[in-house]
Amino acid sequence: MKIDIAFTASRRPEAQEALQRLTKRYGQSSEEAAEVIVALGGDGAMLDAMRRRFDDRKPVYGMNRGTVGFLMNDFAEDGLFERINKAAKATLVPLRMIATDIHGENFERLAINEVSLFRETAQSAKLRIQVDGQERMSQLTCDGIMVATPAGSTAYNLSAHGPILPIGANLLALTPVSAFRPRRWRGALLRHDAKVEFEIVEPTRRPVSAAADNQEVREVAKLTVVEDRSRPLTMLFDPGQALDERILREQFAF
Repeated sequence: MKIDIAFTASRRPEAQEALQRLTKRYGQSSEEAAEVIVALGGDGAMLDAMRRRFDDRKPVYGMNRGTVGFLMNDFAEDGLFERINKAAKATLVPLRMIATDIHGENFERLAINEVSLFRETAQSAKLRIQVDGQERMSQLTCDGIMVATPAGSTAYNLSAHGPILPIGANLLALTPVSAFRPRRWRGALLRHDAKVEFEIVEPTRRPVSAAADNQEVREVAKLTVVEDRSRPLTMLFDPGQALDERILREQFAF
């Protein structure tokens, strides 16, 4: 069955070349008129395409013309309509980041993979952590910390030795980056509906930045992270390559 597709692509030469060939073969609809968005590139291109779907919630089907491509399907020019019609759906729930900087200005951003805090200088960050209004750690000295979704648990969270979370686990990963004190703290698993609050200790002397995926806010004094179930997103995967299957395989990869 023919589908109205809007193709998007990263700036990589491989992605741009694929964009030209595929639009010539399958046509190009506007994102407003399209039934499905097809993203060409790597995982960054997929996340960029997904972020533009918070309002219209159209499904996104990715094909790998990048490097890692964990969120992407294999690239092939043939049978695209059939692949999309047979694709399995994965629903992702984003995180909402509310950051307050040292000047009192508030910033709200949505994240698909993770919300993170990082030190801006050679000085370690010092953070106070509350979960659902209750203090859980009076002071964490570290390079940073993140709250990761199941979809993001195999990304930077895994590189920081955080746990892999199955899709549908209704959990979030709270994972420190290079924790210095307490040195042996490896993080926590939280309910998906937890409200996580970070207060930066000495925010002017030890400046910290916050990021919702790659959307950064500098000189943060306070950060709140909550799930936003009002803005679900849909990704499409070829049969046998669904996101939950990929995450399960990752747990057995070495």
